Amino acid sequence: MQFFAPEIEKLRRMHRHRTLALPSGLDFTSNDYLGLSRHPALREAIIAALDDDGFVGAGGSRLLRGHHRAHERLEAFAAQFFGAEKALYFGSGFLANFALFSTLPERHDAVIFDERIHASVKEGVHASPAPRYKATHNDVASFEAAMARARGKGAKRIFVAVESIYSMDGDLAPLIELDVAARKFGAVLIVDEAHATGVFGPRGRGLSEGLQNQTAIAVHTCGKALGVAGALVTGPAETIDYLINKARPFIYSTAPPPMLAAAVERALRLVNEEPWRRARVLELARFAHGELCPDGDFTGSQIVPVILGSEERTLYIARALQEQGFDVRAIRPPTVPEGTSRLRVSINAGHNEDQIAALAGALRGSMAR
Repeated sequence: MQFFAPEIEKLRRMHRHRTLALPSGLDFTSNDYLGLSRHPALREAIIAALDDDGFVGAGGSRLLRGHHRAHERLEAFAAQFFGAEKALYFGSGFLANFALFSTLPERHDAVIFDERIHASVKEGVHASPAPRYKATHNDVASFEAAMARARGKGAKRIFVAVESIYSMDGDLAPLIELDVAARKFGAVLIVDEAHATGVFGPRGRGLSEGLQNQTAIAVHTCGKALGVAGALVTGPAETIDYLINKARPFIYSTAPPPMLAAAVERALRLVNEEPWRRARVLELARFAHGELCPDGDFTGSQIVPVILGSEERTLYIARALQEQGFDVRAIRPPTVPEGTSRLRVSINAGHNEDQIAALAGALRGSMAR
């Protein structure tokens, strides 16, 4: 079958063809920020869950016998942990975002989203019948202007979509100011905490911890800093109940394995028990920014973008670093804007200063060739 061969060849010519590569070398690319994915406590939680009920898979959707005690326990604990009325566990962050934005906004509503919001939100927004407005990245005035336009056009409800930390730039959203703006217009603020959960906030609850918007909804990915899989949507009880009844991606998906729900609950408890992990990540992040981007401003997060420009050059330098034992990957359009291909360096609690300095030295050597 040759239907796709021309398009694949076009991607190769543009240096945008992607392939799967197994992990190799020192990890500077994963989202395992706290180093929990291989924590013995999570393995023990999975084994205990299997011993408890014997289920490897859930066996069905949550509404058709796929709802297990481990799901129920996780959601009850997560609601308490994040200070929300209720929580709902999804199989992935993409699924959670798609469910939210394809379900909640209706035809007479409006969605305002940051121009650099994750693809999962954009897909959900495009599946919604609600009018949509794109706001300039992290520009509160742009968000306010979009909310005013939506209200002027008769929007019944307004949903504002942002990430707390943007995955490709590593910069932080001005959440306090956005929260104030959303409340001013009576809007529902939806915060994707994918890269902040477990790492940011006074207690590792994410950057939305302490916001005053009582209608706010958060998405807490469980496959990054928490080291497992899936995502938790937290918010008002009526919102969660509505998703259970109306969100097709939830209703018609097989539930996540109950053993993973047990592991996520254990990971949340580890955030409380081992706060040194998030402190270490942020300490190393500042050091890494100084080593890798000495002329740039510190974004404040554990994600360090080294912007190189062209796809070809970025691929070349990524390969050179990989050959020297550093697992760093090239990020290219359409994931990032044209002309901003980059290395996305990800710092985790298992790194040390010597490893980061060695990566910086290898990067400088590769760029000089």
